[in-house]
Amino acid sequence: MKRTQWRGRTAAEQPEQHYLIEPRVLAGGGDIAYVLAYLHVSGWQDVSKKGVLPAVRSPDRTVRVSYEPSLQPGGWTIHSAARGQQAQWRATLARQTPVEIVAGLTDALTRPRPAHAPDVWAPLRAQRWTTGSEGRHYIATSPDGLAWLHFRQGAEGSAVWWSGASDRQGGNAWVAQFSDTTPLHLVAAFSAALASPEPVMRPRDRVPLSARITTTSVSVLPSQLRAWQQARLAAALPAGPSAATARRASPTRARR
Repeated sequence: MKRTQWRGRTAAEQPEQHYLIEPRVLAGGGDIAYVLAYLHVSGWQDVSKKGVLPAVRSPDRTVRVSYEPSLQPGGWTIHSAARGQQAQWRATLARQTPVEIVAGLTDALTRPRPAHAPDVWAPLRAQRWTTGSEGRHYIATSPDGLAWLHFRQGAEGSAVWWSGASDRQGGNAWVAQFSDTTPLHLVAAFSAALASPEPVMRPRDRVPLSARITTTSVSVLPSQLRAWQQARLAAALPAGPSAATARRASPTRARR
């Protein structure tokens, strides 16, 4: 296990132990506020009912994001009603899906839709994922074989996007599914977050038990955590800092 320490420590604060985890696909779920707070700041409405787990709705009332770990398999559900030329669509992501990967999709919901459909597979190929076809299916697999993204087509014409990760030990796996009507720019945003080589950070009591992860111990000040959280939320505001500024403020960019 590697160990490093954050600069900027002051006598008034006590550092807290956290861990940077690689690969990010096996980091575990994380704090759901990472997803929901960004949507709130972007103008999404809290539609949670008393005694019910969190749910938010887009300003135009067409998209709903909810977190329901008590259901089977439990986790995130994103549903969009039909609008104009866009058919309704649905996505489900299990509760062990890292919030940083969930946010790849949900953050994209707050941005304008691009004029042209992007290449979903491009972020994966850029990180040396293996891509190819198997019969009616198109698949991509990470270099370590721990994560995948498939576009699976049934003989009757049905299709689904299917993704996930597994450490092959049974206790740290997750799957995600998207209907074939899910806008491609959202699937591409998800695939970019899935393929990202950047580690993600977890507090010491939230580090998964897995022989397939690498952890780097870091001492983090509470003020640093607050600053990183505020940088992310500021990026959700129309007049907030640029994406480059937000990245420079992130913990994975501040390692020493």
